[in-house]
Order: sequence, then structure tokens, then C-alpha cells
Amino acid sequence: MEPVNGAPGLVRLRRTLFFGLTFLTAGGATALMGDALRANGLTASELLGLVLFYCLFAWIAGACWTALAGFMIRLTGKDPAALDPTTVSGRRLLCRTAIVMPVYNEDTPRVAAGLESTWSSLLREEDQAAFDLFVLSDTTDPVIAEAEEAMFRRLVLRYAAEGRLHYRRRTDRSGHKTGNIAEFVRRWGTRYDFMIVLDADSIMTGNALVTLARLMEAHPQLGILQSLPLPAGHETLFGRILQFGSRLQSPMLGSGLAFWQLGDSNYWGHNAILRLRAFTAHCELPRLRGTPPWGGEILSHDFVEAAFMRRAGYEVRQLPELEGSWEEVPGNILDYAARDRRWAQGNLQHLRLLNHPGLRFISRVHFVTGIMSYASSPMWLALLLLSSLLSIVETTRLPQYFLPGLRSLFPRWPEIRTGETTLLIAITLAVLLLPKLLGALLVIADGRTRRAFGGATRLCTSLLLEQSFSVLLAPTMMLFHATFVMQTLLGRSVSWNAQPRGERGVTFPEAFRRQKWQLITGLVWGVVIAEFAPHFFWWLTPVLAGLVCGIPLTVWTSRSRAGQRARRWGLFLVPEETEPPPELRALQHIQLDSKPSLPSIGSPCPAPAGADSSRRPG
Repeated sequence: MEPVNGAPGLVRLRRTLFFGLTFLTAGGATALMGDALRANGLTASELLGLVLFYCLFAWIAGACWTALAGFMIRLTGKDPAALDPTTVSGRRLLCRTAIVMPVYNEDTPRVAAGLESTWSSLLREEDQAAFDLFVLSDTTDPVIAEAEEAMFRRLVLRYAAEGRLHYRRRTDRSGHKTGNIAEFVRRWGTRYDFMIVLDADSIMTGNALVTLARLMEAHPQLGILQSLPLPAGHETLFGRILQFGSRLQSPMLGSGLAFWQLGDSNYWGHNAILRLRAFTAHCELPRLRGTPPWGGEILSHDFVEAAFMRRAGYEVRQLPELEGSWEEVPGNILDYAARDRRWAQGNLQHLRLLNHPGLRFISRVHFVTGIMSYASSPMWLALLLLSSLLSIVETTRLPQYFLPGLRSLFPRWPEIRTGETTLLIAITLAVLLLPKLLGALLVIADGRTRRAFGGATRLCTSLLLEQSFSVLLAPTMMLFHATFVMQTLLGRSVSWNAQPRGERGVTFPEAFRRQKWQLITGLVWGVVIAEFAPHFFWWLTPVLAGLVCGIPLTVWTSRSRAGQRARRWGLFLVPEETEPPPELRALQHIQLDSKPSLPSIGSPCPAPAGADSSRRPG
């Protein structure tokens, strides 16, 4: 198939530029470190540290160059090889699209509010008749299932949309989310050309839904088109900080990813549109040999489905310019980590797919980046521990001024290469901080967006606080992720539970129970370094401070009151709350009006024609 935009030569040029700059940057930084270490002779442990440093620096350098590419595209306003949503404006839809939302023991009032907001927005579009909506339930709790039934009846009665709104609850819940969608595809897939997948916390505007369908219809080479979901609607301080950081950088990073990935982009499992016939024919997931966590069902299915779609010759693209796509993130650090536990196991499973036949090189790169998202944490931990050990050894070892066996009149003084060390620190800080600074510059340069973030002063203050929070959070997440990786390596599989999405506060006992070993690690590590290598203690201070302060940080940032206070002070503001679009305003109003559980409205309406008969409570 011909690419949507961009000749093969352009694709090769962009990939060569991206990977070349990434590996050259990592190589230059590693050479500086190697030069500093080589001054007094390289040991085997120092060589191991250099290997770890190169891999980790390449990881952060790739993010930096992605941000730079996205910054230039956002600054100029156009990538000629990207999809342009304006080219399909006004195009009449001839194809039909199913909007599907898998749910599993979710907060039903929140699901109902999101569905109503999305569906009512779609009904304002001229091409709204080309869409049907499906709620695909795997709920096991009978009380929640009853609330889902009531939600469905309410939607049908309110919008008089029988035949276009569908609710199906499975009795055979094999395969979890992927099995849920696969069962829908088998039963209903032939009736639709495209499928838009939403998560239970997704919100999309009608314009975004219609634009995705129009682009898929206009470009038959497209297999998957991924929008950029932004977090919105958070009350806790943790949620607001995450929301602010993501809103500031994600559009720029999304443009950077689209720049070098082009038609080999990735799929994130929701807020995206898929070509159903191609998805059905080519994206069936294999069952890995063996038992979980390494065998069985593939948990992180989206990367694999994107890889299989590319293997079949269809393009997978991102559309970061499309506005009107939102999601929620967990409201506290513990729920955030719990979500990552399942993702860690799912991404590590991709190790078994790296040699899967027929996959494109970039698809394998996506697998590696997903694995590194979690494997980098034990690598950072190993590098920090190795550095601590080497510092202790150097401090306690007596210097040798004369090499054994050699006669010399002059002593051999230990070398300290301050210039190389200072330059390396400066480069590392630049690579880490530049993406956030570039995101802030883009916002400040645009008057309307700057005002929507609260103005330049509040934006810069929020950015400084967000960066400080990120520094303190990083050691906590490093140990969480390192633990998840070790649990997977030791054969401990994660259980499939409903994803926590609410704005709940964390108590001190709960935080202590989950993070006590992190606190102990920080205290013991700090005492040992302060005793045996005091000069290295100050370099390690950010890591130790994050571990020691982790428990109170988790408790404090989980409070909605702290988040509301930050909003009153004008901190961590985002455009979705200073200038909320109609869909998010509607979501807020519906949530305020909803009660703890939706009442049953009359008797159950008959199933839509062709609907699954299993929509009874389990």
C-alpha cells in the first residue's frame, strides 16, 4: 500500500536522524564519563556502570530529541508528512462506525456521565447517524451489573436511541478486555467498517469522533489512527500535578513521535479508531506458551495489535493535532503504581514477541521501548547502588602513589577531572529538563494558551513545583517498578482487577504498609553512605529524600483539599478547567447531579435487534 504521506526516502531520513542523534548523544555522554573514570584506571565494575549508563542515557536522549522534533513542528505549525484533519472537513460519511466501551466493575455513575457527555456531543454532528454505541460489560459484581442495566435504560429513554445504543454483558469472561472486544468483533464486526475503542474513563467530542472516521474513510491505507488523550477533570493534588505536566508536554511529544514514526506509530488501546476488516483478519492475539506471567494471555495487547496491523501492510498513525480526546489518571501514587503493575507484566511479555515472524523493525523497537519503560527502573537502581559501592571503595581504599614492581622517583597522584564531570552533569540536566522547558516555551509564546494556563508567572511557578515533585516521586516509582520487574522475573503473576480511577485519599497506615520498605531502604542507604562515603551523600540526596519523604508525599498529594487549594492559588491550571469545552462541562454537571447509584427506570427495554441475549445480570 502507498503511504498516506511521506515517501520511503523521507521515512529513512527521519529515522536515521532520530536514531543517529539519540545514540550519538548517549555515546558522547558515556565517553565523558569513561574519560573521567579512566584517569585512575577502569575496573570491571566501572565498565559495567558505563554499559548501564549508555543504555539509560540513550533512553532519556531519545525522549529529548523527540521533544525537540515536536517543538519545531508545533512552532512552525505544520508537518507536511502528517495527516491533516482539515482536509476531510465537511466530508459526508458513507461508512459505519461502532463506538465500543469495555467496562469491568467500574464506577457506574462515572461511566454513565462520560457516555452521556460523549454521545450528546456526537448527536450535534451532521454525520452522527453513522455511529452506534456499545457498552461491553465484563462486570462480575451483581450490584454494579444492576446499575449498568439501569444506566443503559436511562440512556435509551433519554435519547430515544433504541437500535443505536447497545449493552451486552458476557457470561464467559475469558480473555479479559481483549476477549471482550474479540467477542464483539465476532458478533457485530461485519456490520461496521470502523471501531472506536474507549476506556471507561474516556471522553471524546463528537467532532473528534467524526474526524477520525472521515480520515479512515479517506485513507484506505490506514489500519489504526490514534488520537492524543489528555488527562482532565482531576481534584487531588497528585492528579492535578500529573494533569498539568501531561497537558504541558504531551501535544509536543505527540508531534515528535508522529514525526519520526509516521506510518509505524503505536496504538495505546483506547481513544483510537481501527479498520474492522483488517483488525479481524490480521490482529488476533496469540496465546503465549506456558503459564503467567510469561505465558498465557498477552496483557499489553495494544502494542501487539499495532505490530500485526503493520505486518499486514496497513499504516498505524497518531493524530496529536486532533483536539477533544480525554482520559483520567489515578488520583494518588498508590493507585498509579497499581495500574503500572499490570502494564509492567504485559510489557515484559513482549520479550517473547521480539522474534515473532514478519514484524517490522519499528514494531520491534516499540516492544523494546515498552520493556524499557519498566526495565529502566532496576537498571537505574543498579547504577545508583554500583556508584554507591564504588564511592565507598574509593573512600576506604588507601591510594597507591607508587605502582608495585615499578621503580619511580615521582609518585602517581590520583586524578580528578573536574571539567569532564561538570560538563557531563550539565549535559544530563539539559537532556532531562529541556523537554519541559520547550513545552513551557510553546505555551508562553501563544497568548491564548498562556492565559488558559493561568499566565506566565503561574505557569512557571507550577512548572517549578511540578519538577520538584517529579524529582521526589522518581525514586518511589523506581523502587515500585523495580519490584514489579523482579516479581515478574520470579514468576509472580498479577491478578486482573478493576482499575482504580476515583479521587480517594490515602491514609498513613495504608501508605506505610505499601511503602515501608522504601522508607527503610532510604534510611539505611543514607546512613551507610554518610558514614563511609560522605562526599557522595550530597549527590545522592534527591534519591534519598524521595524515599524518606515518600509516605507523607503519598498521603498529602492524595487529598482533594490540597488540589482545590492549589487551584484557588492558580497553580497547575490547564485549559480544560479555565476554558472547559462543552463536553467536560456536561460531564461535571452530570456527575454533580448523579446519585451514588442510578435508579431503575421502569422495566428493562427489549434488546436491540441482533443484540446479545446475555444482557441480564449475572
